[in-house]
Amino acid sequence: MSKLSQNPAPFAATSRQTARQSRTSGAGLLFGVPVGDLGWFATLLLSLASGFATFFAGTFFAIMAILIYNTAGHHTVDFAISYRRIGLPLGLAVAVLALSYLGSLWIRRQLRRA
Repeated sequence: MSKLSQNPAPFAATSRQTARQSRTSGAGLLFGVPVGDLGWFATLLLSLASGFATFFAGTFFAIMAILIYNTAGHHTVDFAISYRRIGLPLGLAVAVLALSYLGSLWIRRQLRRA
């Protein structure tokens, strides 16, 4: 017999490990943060904040890309494209996705209480 078949204990999960795994893989946790416990105002605030952050990050990277494109190719692309066609749609999409996810968690928790 090999040593592995004689000692299965190293491969058996302890109760602490299974409790930790079920806690982190359950609904309502995002990177370990319990977003399922947020109220409606915190849900709205976090959704809008993530949309704003995405808008500014998308606009920044679009401005840098247009700057490189204009400089390298001697083009004259308007920088207003960076926020109208890239930053704004990205920010709105992330805000809507975040609001739908966090809002569904909040609604599910409200229905569970009722």
